[in-house]
Amino acid sequence: MDIEAFRQMVAKNPKGFLGRYGLGNKILQEGGNYEEAAEHLRVAVELDPVHVASHLALARALIGLKRPGDAKPVLQAGIDAALSGRSNGGVDLVPEMQSILRGLM
Repeated sequence: MDIEAFRQMVAKNPKGFLGRYGLGNKILQEGGNYEEAAEHLRVAVELDPVHVASHLALARALIGLKRPGDAKPVLQAGIDAALSGRSNGGVDLVPEMQSILRGLM
């Protein structure tokens, strides 16, 4: 999907987790505005606190904003969600998240 399709999804359903995650992630992929990406990804994490990929993408946006201190708890929450079994997948992202977290310490 292109970025405009995600923007339309969010406009139609601002409380839709998938639209928020998709838009925030697409903004990151296209090298867009980190603040805008973080805003959408923060909402996605609030709407679905156990979606591991949302945590990873939000952490990347926060790191892009030079806010590593804010990224650490986001990464840890994503790791915890994946390893606790509360999430529907995401375990494959844990090594990458742990590596980023170690790099921030």
